[in-house]
This record gives sequence, C-alpha cells and structure tokens, in this order.
Amino acid sequence: MAYITINKQNFYYNLNQIALKTGSVNKISIVLKDNAYGHGLKLMAQLSSEFGIRHAVVRKIAEADKIRDMFETILILGDTIIKDEIYSFVINVLEDIRQAQSGAKVELKIDTGMHRNGIAFHELDEALTLIIKKDLHLTGVMTHYRSADVLSSELFWQQKQFEKVKQRVKEAGFKKVKFHSHNSAAILRTKSFDEDLVRVGIGAYGYNELSKAFDAVPLKPVLALYAKKVSSRVLQSGNRVGYGGDFVATEKMLVSTYDLGYGDGWHRGDSTKPYVTAENLPILGRVSMDFITLASDKEKVCVMSDAQKAAKHFGTISYEVLTALNTDIEKSLV
Repeated sequence: MAYITINKQNFYYNLNQIALKTGSVNKISIVLKDNAYGHGLKLMAQLSSEFGIRHAVVRKIAEADKIRDMFETILILGDTIIKDEIYSFVINVLEDIRQAQSGAKVELKIDTGMHRNGIAFHELDEALTLIIKKDLHLTGVMTHYRSADVLSSELFWQQKQFEKVKQRVKEAGFKKVKFHSHNSAAILRTKSFDEDLVRVGIGAYGYNELSKAFDAVPLKPVLALYAKKVSSRVLQSGNRVGYGGDFVATEKMLVSTYDLGYGDGWHRGDSTKPYVTAENLPILGRVSMDFITLASDKEKVCVMSDAQKAAKHFGTISYEVLTALNTDIEKSLV
C-alpha cells in the first residue's frame, strides 16, 4: 500500500515560526481534528506534546480520548457536552448550554461575521446568564475569522466585534477566561499578538495560504506521500493505458503500476491534464481506485511532497488534499 512520511524537523520548524509570532509555545493550541489534517492523530499529538505544546483542538470526544494523556486541555469543537477535567466544549448555539451536563467546561463561540457557527452578539448576555444558571465553567471565549487570508478590512472589522465581546464578558464578572480568535492565516499575518491562545492548524503542517501581498513567513511541508510499484510492462507504440485507454504510447516505453488511487483518497483528476508527481513523472491515463501508472521502474515514487502544489493542480486547497487521504495509509517519521 502507499505510505506517508512525516518530517519531524519540518513540523518543529513550523511550530517555532508560530511561537515567534505568539511569543510563547504555551500559547499554541494545536488543531488535530480530522486525523491531524491527514497526518495521523496520535503521531502528531505525540510530536506536539514532545515539543511542549499543552493544548489541543479536536472535533469529537472519540478523537480526544485517543490523545487524552498528552495535553493539559483539549477543546472539542462539536459533541455532547459532558463534565471532564481535561475536555472543554464549544458552545455554538444557546441550546448547547441547555443540553450541557452541569459542571462541564465550556468555551463560548461568538459569531462575529462568518455566520457559520456561534451565538450572535445580542445573545451574549443571555448565554452568560444561562452558563451561570447551568453551573457550567466558562474557560474560554472564541470566534473564527472568515477572511483572514484575504487582503481586506474584514479581519479588522471582526477583530473589533470580538473586542466588544471581550469587554462584555469581563464586565459580567467572568475571570480566568481565555480569549482566542486567531487561526493559522491570522497569526501568520499579525504584527502583534495579545490573546491567550492561537488555534494553529494548516500552518503547523507547513502551509501558508496567505497571498503574496503579505510578508512571507516560510513554512515547510511535513507530509510526503509515496507509492510502491506493483508491476511493470513494456508498451509498444499505439498501446493504450488504463480505463478508456486515455493515454496512448507514441513509442516503445517501460511503464509501471503503483499502489495509489482514489480509494486511498488521491484525487482522480482529469486525465487530459495529468498530475505530475514530486519526481516529475506525469500520471499516464486515468487514476484507478487503487492504482496509477507512471513511466518508471522505481520500486517507490514520491507522488506528493507539497500539498499546496498538488491542490493548485486539482483546483482546490491543501486542506482538502490532505484530509482526503485514507486514515489507513501507513505513516512513519523521517
């Protein structure tokens, strides 16, 4: 089967770049949801913990349970809110408060303009009252930026809305509350960071999605995807390869089949616009469920070493390329 390598030094290099922005490793909360963006939940959690990161973000309790012993706090973005010493839960709507288990730790998400999840500002007072009534522990208040990667005034507008939220929470008497709003794009473009935490996802894995209009913060991809040879054959001129025979050999050539396909989460793409691997080998014909064909006889081939480059080819973003990878693909450190 295809396999993935994880570059530990590149990961730590990226985390250092983030720490330079926050001023402290203790302010980094590593986002490990969706199999750590395809990199492997447990593996990336272990590396993060060894680096000194004390806070993590996941999507569900099931993810949190697998890495529970590695962090001081784990923020769960969407699941049943229960009482737990380590876990805190995001409140996305007022009903979440009503359904929460008494004594649970919660973090209130405010919709400052993205209009995806979070309570509205006019609901804030009601939410704070309900949190007290329900005997919940408010440990954090957060928001999410919709256009942090875009050169516009939208980020500053949302930040101003969030400042109003902070002030109101403080006026209501809540203490020891951590405020956090920055994602990877926001922290990479910031000139001064003054919040308690930053939720770092794609940036930690080596991708700066900001446009060239911003000051560059160089990052290094952590993940590389390899495929192993299954079989080889010699084609004659005119022989066609794979489903539909989309690729036609123009001369005698050696080709091999490798064990990677859309069943592994690799994009099928358009065979008329073939993806070119990290070793400069174009995929010949259509991608199959379990196989690709390359003009190579190598035992293994690096298919992708930069998800951002692959994403540009497929007309998507690095997030999708990475999270689409099958969780069963073997991973190892390099």
